[in-house]
Amino acid sequence: MPVEKELKTRLSALKRSRRFVRWVESAGLASELRDLLQQIKDLVENAQTGCTLLADFYTTDRSVFDRCDDSSGHIGDVYRYDACELFVRYAQRCTDKPWVAKLVLKTSQKDDYGVRDALVGNAAEYLPEAQLRWLIDQYQSLAKEEKDEFPRRHWLYQVESLARQLKDAPLFEQARRAAWGDEPGIAACVDIARVYLECGDEQTALNWLERIPEGESFQQQERDDLLLDIHGRQGNKQQQAEVARRSFSRQRSREGFEHWISIVGEDQRNELLNQEVRIILDSPLLSLTDANFLTVMEQWDAAENYLQTHAEQLNGDHYQFLLPLAETFESLARPLSASLLYRALLDSILNRAQTTTYGHGARYLRKLDLLAKTVSDWRNIEPHAVYVEQLRRQHGRKTSFWSRYGR
Repeated sequence: MPVEKELKTRLSALKRSRRFVRWVESAGLASELRDLLQQIKDLVENAQTGCTLLADFYTTDRSVFDRCDDSSGHIGDVYRYDACELFVRYAQRCTDKPWVAKLVLKTSQKDDYGVRDALVGNAAEYLPEAQLRWLIDQYQSLAKEEKDEFPRRHWLYQVESLARQLKDAPLFEQARRAAWGDEPGIAACVDIARVYLECGDEQTALNWLERIPEGESFQQQERDDLLLDIHGRQGNKQQQAEVARRSFSRQRSREGFEHWISIVGEDQRNELLNQEVRIILDSPLLSLTDANFLTVMEQWDAAENYLQTHAEQLNGDHYQFLLPLAETFESLARPLSASLLYRALLDSILNRAQTTTYGHGARYLRKLDLLAKTVSDWRNIEPHAVYVEQLRRQHGRKTSFWSRYGR
């Protein structure tokens, strides 16, 4: 067929090419690859031919990745998503499912760049259970024959993927144990628990999470998310509330608080919020996450008290947190707290002495000039005039900054 021959010629040209593709050119190459896929989609009607051409497309991965800088991931995404999506469309229409399964097995056997996994990862969309089980048997056999650890685990990973698609949690557990030993680590316990939960076996999922020692912080958020789901399904409100509280306390946010309240009940909102405010204010260390929580919950007086108490701990290097806080207090006409935050930002700029940021620093100092006019009580904080005098003493030689401020 002329069309098929033309497409195979383009695929062969991809394999033969030796031109190095720089990072800035990677998006262009990705576009060329998508054009080739689009051509296959437009010109090839026969499902079996389409599957064959897509399998051939995947075999270009070595020649493509060996000669390009794909740091941005543009090219990898074409293989993982665009090509896989088109393969699935053809494979769904192909009536010879054993042939498709054999094609997937053959294509996946030289996956040096990890992009061919996508075909296995979506196999349940185009193969019935019988062929999925056949693939599992093939990958298990390959794993048994493999002496090297890395490729053996690669085949077992395919088994895990297919087991998860089949919602066969015991098989997933078996594959993970075969890959990493009978005493799985924390990440394996979490993964196995997740699959059991996906399969509707909440108690076994909980048992796997309970294997992890108390006080272990690795993947704590992932574990808490699973525990919230498990206890929710089992109707364990008290345990679910405790997990929600723990998860919220680890990194306070409005979303975490609202989730906690949705479990314990709206009638406890004020009491729990006041309790958290007291905990934050009693802490000897500044947490910008806690400061942000106080502001989003509109606890303005508490937020001001917190920031002013921990003024010496403010670090302007964390500008992505401090600047929004400074602008918030400025908009609320709370000039003392806004001044503290703008001072921290300005101090950071001058201490780093990077002239490209002096424009921002000059703007902050002009804001401080205006804010100072509205501060009626500086409390135990240096007045603006004293602060500016110290700035000139410490950074007077930074003429670039002062000239920008003077403008």
